[in-house]
Amino acid sequence: MEKNVYKIMTDAQWAELDANGVFAGASIDLNDGYIHLSTESQMRETAARHFGGQRNLMLITIAGEKLGAALKYEVSRGGELFPHLYTSLTLEQVLWAKPLPLDSAGKHVFPETSK
Repeated sequence: MEKNVYKIMTDAQWAELDANGVFAGASIDLNDGYIHLSTESQMRETAARHFGGQRNLMLITIAGEKLGAALKYEVSRGGELFPHLYTSLTLEQVLWAKPLPLDSAGKHVFPETSK
């Protein structure tokens, strides 16, 4: 599995994580019982499907090895294995957070993930 995993969250959710050091999840995460994450190859489709045209988003890069056994890869969209986090996300697990702006066509512009 991939070394890093990714979470798309709102600016407000990022501010909560940054201030409190912990993020229990967005409402969909709380309803499903785990925090929805994506791999690098999945994050663009996740943004288009679930956050299309939405402003004020952040891309959070998380060190997969810091998540331990709470990180599980499970079958989801199209039979693909998606990373799901069965605990809260802590600030110590975050490698970096960067804005996810929209281009003139309304599509999200992703930062380089290797930095």
